[in-house]
Amino acid sequence: MLADIITIGDEILYGQIVDTNSAWLGTELAKIGVKVRQITSISDNPDHIIETLTALKPLTDVILITGGLGPTKDDLTKHTLCRYFNTQLVMDEGSLEHVTSFFTSRGRELTELNRQQALLPANCKPVANILGTAPAMWFEEEGIIYISMPGVPFEMKRIMTDTVLPELQKRAGGNQIIHKVIQTIGIGESFLAEKIANWEDALPAPIKLAYLPSLAGVRLRLTGQAAETVDLETQLNEQVEKLQTLIPEHIFALGEIPLPEAVGNLLKEKGFTVATAESCTGGHLAHKLTSMAGSSEYFMGSVVAYHNHVKINQLGISAEDLAQYGAVSEEVVSQMAANVRKLLNTDIGIATSGIAGPGGGTTEKPVGTVWVAYADAEKTVAKKIFYNKDRLLNIEYTTYTALNLVRQAILGV
Repeated sequence: MLADIITIGDEILYGQIVDTNSAWLGTELAKIGVKVRQITSISDNPDHIIETLTALKPLTDVILITGGLGPTKDDLTKHTLCRYFNTQLVMDEGSLEHVTSFFTSRGRELTELNRQQALLPANCKPVANILGTAPAMWFEEEGIIYISMPGVPFEMKRIMTDTVLPELQKRAGGNQIIHKVIQTIGIGESFLAEKIANWEDALPAPIKLAYLPSLAGVRLRLTGQAAETVDLETQLNEQVEKLQTLIPEHIFALGEIPLPEAVGNLLKEKGFTVATAESCTGGHLAHKLTSMAGSSEYFMGSVVAYHNHVKINQLGISAEDLAQYGAVSEEVVSQMAANVRKLLNTDIGIATSGIAGPGGGTTEKPVGTVWVAYADAEKTVAKKIFYNKDRLLNIEYTTYTALNLVRQAILGV
């Protein structure tokens, strides 16, 4: 079964809101074996809506529509669907009873605009919206299912969970779609693809691989679709195990776990505490480490040593080394990591120092030149990186590189 998703609303096209509905719908539909063919965002324009529905009709089995069902004049979906299906609005008594009860139970007056939300296309089957006043509408014509729902996320999700997903699952034929995500870091997409090429070529027929690059690395998504869920789960797990033996140094998590959380879990597991000394990242590394609940178990504090005076006076960095090697150097960043560890009495110190840009670069040290360092009681490890990006991206990349350096040092990979 194939599904198409249409989100209606000028506010989406203007960038005033982010379409989170489609991502959620895609995830939930995959769980019941319904594959999303396409996601389309369109304006609150009747002609545009009808053109889109007409174009999708021969290509799909289910069309899910969100948005445009409110009580105001700019909510045109219901009227446009009447035009598309060549029908008219009629009062649905069950929906009228619900919307009346919705307002009276809250001590509010039922206005004529609210009452009109119970006017529905004559050929639709109303779908209850227990969290709102606009019912969803289920249409079936020429073998295609059309479901129009409110754009309010919590209303749409409840309608889908209570009614739409169970009904679609019955009709989907019992197939299941299962995803396994493997998170990698420290290797580019093309190099990763080359390294696991033989494994990828040998994947069994029901399993497909997708490469999903991001700032934190490359997410590998294995997707399987089959009628027997248990057997499919076993096949997917076997492939994940094989992959773990091929690139153990690059895998930082299985599943949708961000790198800061994975590093935090590793610190908790080992019982280690950490402190940061940051220059070019300006506290962003500390922010990432403390973005997870329970981070007080391993994160002790940070010194944002942006100016050399702070490096010297608070972190005890050698003024001679700063003058000789510069702040962006192995010598200085190594001292920063080692000294913040001692200053805050932690097991591990992490440090960053670089030229984030857009200015400040030299021929010898252009914008994007960064040093990161890791220090514990036994060793200090420093790494030079170069990210020729804009300022904010340089900060993000540096932060993830520093986090990965912690992971590598602890695991010895």
